[in-house]
Amino acid sequence: MKALLKNYRQSPRKVRLVADLVKGKSVDEALVALRVLVKRAGTPLEKLIRSGAANAEKNSGMDRKNLIIKNLRVDTGVTLKRSMPRARGSAFPIKKRSSNILLELSEKIVKEVKEKPKKLKTNS
Repeated sequence: MKALLKNYRQSPRKVRLVADLVKGKSVDEALVALRVLVKRAGTPLEKLIRSGAANAEKNSGMDRKNLIIKNLRVDTGVTLKRSMPRARGSAFPIKKRSSNILLELSEKIVKEVKEKPKKLKTNS
């Protein structure tokens, strides 16, 4: 299941710090980690993960407890170009960067482990 956040107005470099923190974790672990994080990108990523989990439950019938974050990719979005006045009538360019965030969720594969029979100790 995929979810997408386009043109989030924060630079991809800053958002990747938060994305790398939750990549590969289960949905519940990621939401707990993002809730206590003090980075600005934590709140939109938390909303994106909740949205992706809701899509997976409703559209694909997946169980939320078995969902893990397979991939969380942060790409460059639209860059707004502005200018700042500088000395002697010149201008300095300012790039206001944005991010496109792609979330991929998948179900965790649960392996059933068969117990080996215990060997009995003999006194001989």
